[in-house]
Amino acid sequence: MRTDKILELLSGRTGVSKHQIVNTLTLFDEGATIPFVARYRKEMTGSLDEVFLLQIKEEDERLTELEKRKETILKSILEQDALTPDLKTKIEDCYQLNELEDIYLPYKPKRRTRATIAREKGLAPLAEILMEQVERDPRSRAKRFLNDQVPDVDEALAGARDIVAEAVNEHEGARNIGRNSFAREAVVYSKVVKGKEEEGIKYRDYFDSSEPLKRCPSHRLLAMRRGEKEGFLKLALSPDDEKTIERLEHYFVTSRNESSEQVALAVKDAYKRLLAPSMETEFFGESKEKADSEAIKVFTENLRQLLLAPPLGQKRVMGIDPGFKSGCKVVCLDAQGNLLHNETIYPHPPQSETSQAMKKITSLIGSYKVDAIAIGDGTASRETESFFKRMRFDREIQVFVVSEDGASVYSASKTARDEFPQYDVTVRGAISIGRRLMDPLAELVKIDPKSIGVGQYQHDVDQKLLQGSLETTVESCVNKVGVDLNTASSHLLNYVSGLNTTLAQNIVEYRKVNGPFPSRDALRKVPRMGPKAYEQCAGFLRISGGQNPLDNSAVHPERYKLVEKIAKDLGTPLTELIGKEQLTAKIDLNKYVSKEVGLPTLTDILSELAKPGRDPRSGIKHFEFADGIYSMTDLISGMVLPGIVTNITRFGAFVDVGIKQDGLVHVSEMADRFVSDPAEIVKLQQHVKVRVVEVDIPRKRIAFSMKGLAEG
Repeated sequence: MRTDKILELLSGRTGVSKHQIVNTLTLFDEGATIPFVARYRKEMTGSLDEVFLLQIKEEDERLTELEKRKETILKSILEQDALTPDLKTKIEDCYQLNELEDIYLPYKPKRRTRATIAREKGLAPLAEILMEQVERDPRSRAKRFLNDQVPDVDEALAGARDIVAEAVNEHEGARNIGRNSFAREAVVYSKVVKGKEEEGIKYRDYFDSSEPLKRCPSHRLLAMRRGEKEGFLKLALSPDDEKTIERLEHYFVTSRNESSEQVALAVKDAYKRLLAPSMETEFFGESKEKADSEAIKVFTENLRQLLLAPPLGQKRVMGIDPGFKSGCKVVCLDAQGNLLHNETIYPHPPQSETSQAMKKITSLIGSYKVDAIAIGDGTASRETESFFKRMRFDREIQVFVVSEDGASVYSASKTARDEFPQYDVTVRGAISIGRRLMDPLAELVKIDPKSIGVGQYQHDVDQKLLQGSLETTVESCVNKVGVDLNTASSHLLNYVSGLNTTLAQNIVEYRKVNGPFPSRDALRKVPRMGPKAYEQCAGFLRISGGQNPLDNSAVHPERYKLVEKIAKDLGTPLTELIGKEQLTAKIDLNKYVSKEVGLPTLTDILSELAKPGRDPRSGIKHFEFADGIYSMTDLISGMVLPGIVTNITRFGAFVDVGIKQDGLVHVSEMADRFVSDPAEIVKLQQHVKVRVVEVDIPRKRIAFSMKGLAEG
């Protein structure tokens, strides 16, 4: 049960009312998924979208973890017989993890420290005398503490200072001073490791650099961290040390005598030996978390755009995995993506069997009634595209170049082996290329998102956080589009709201044994399909040509009776109501508002009745690279070329102009105005025009500009 304070914090951190927070968390606690809540429980949440719902879920999880940490800390301090009522209240009222750990620091079990050793030598009373800063002759007082372990005054004072230094480091005020200094003034320094200059040349921008941490963008920080991890760079983080020490002395040094001088020495030691390293670790950790979050946000947005890329649809496709010496693998797929035929042609050197290849392709296109051709964008892609452009067919057949990113990963995976056990990786790769043209989403869900090629530093960020974000993004896209229950693979079904690996596989097995599902209701017969799972998944599954026309819409089965009543009130059969906008326009939604169903849900139902099963993805556009441009050596400064956006980062966008080496349009070259975020200007897979600015063949770098150019 969440306290009122927790609910207030959640409301403050998300900007959502307490009432909405309570209802949303109730739904989550009952097992509802984010896509289901966003689509079918708008009345309860006040029409919160997936972004807000995810934010509520994540903040709730963070606060839950914080409460667990409090319990651990309280138990630890209680076992030490040090838990006072005031301390207990202070811990219970703390809702910032850093502050909580600061409170716990003096009580936290620690390894044997210099202060511990000094206490064992009996120097704690001397440290207290120094901290009081009344004693004018601490050296004389120190003589009283000499023993077998403390042979002289200097060692006695040094030990006492160690105790004072530890107390300063653990003091809440000192940590606030240190934290504020790092927050305002910390500078990240990067130096090359001596002797690694040549080997680490790709990091030369960071061989001797410094930048205020608060102005250091996430991609630069992650690049430096990678350089450090690979052993080429050394990083450091610090504010103005002297100023910070002055602030600490002002706080702790309260007199002007020799005891105060000893305290000042201890304060300086505390900062350099304990506080600064602790704050450096903390702020490096926090900045890494922020950089990870930023990189993951960019990656997931790119992934979302790629997953929602326009599909060709259910057409017969010829998939080509191009190659030179090994030939081009050719597959013919039916409209559902099933393999009909495969073989290899050799239109390129060294075999150059061009005429035989043309005859074969013409024959296959006729035999299998091919509607479109998908060519992978890897080796020999442009040459293969040119080969097909030279051919003439008896009807219009569009040729598309399709990204191969991840196709090789899929073709060697267990998923591909299970689907096509009798074929080798090259055939599976060609199938994946063809299917990716037909329906990018259905094919890409089989591939680890990190292998799709739309991120940066994906191997450097928190992998657990990345995986969770990617899975959430895939789930969101799959449920946004909807899934054909009778053709979807188990991998696609696995991302449907309410389903898991077992249920997805059970659906596929049930379909194999019993044939296509005649209705959504038939899902209830699937083994382990309980009422909650059915409730969560049914609205996102589609059945074309089933018993109930609403089964091919986003109308949830729980609202079928309501729709039937609307049809009855209009005096028309349900089948006549669906897809007839002139009829749906006559519906007065206010007549059907009830305690359970409000205008948000009714508006969604009306939209579905008007255009049932509408795919939210846009239609596919044909694209052609410029003729005669096949390698970096063909590029000339000032040349304007058509290209496709392949990746978007915070510092710019990468564009493919058909030469197997993407070029960068830096954020400063994206428009004739200031651009803070490249995502304002371009989307993944967008067709653009770019101007060649610079070609660096040795470093394999191309600089493009979009200034003054309209979209392609």
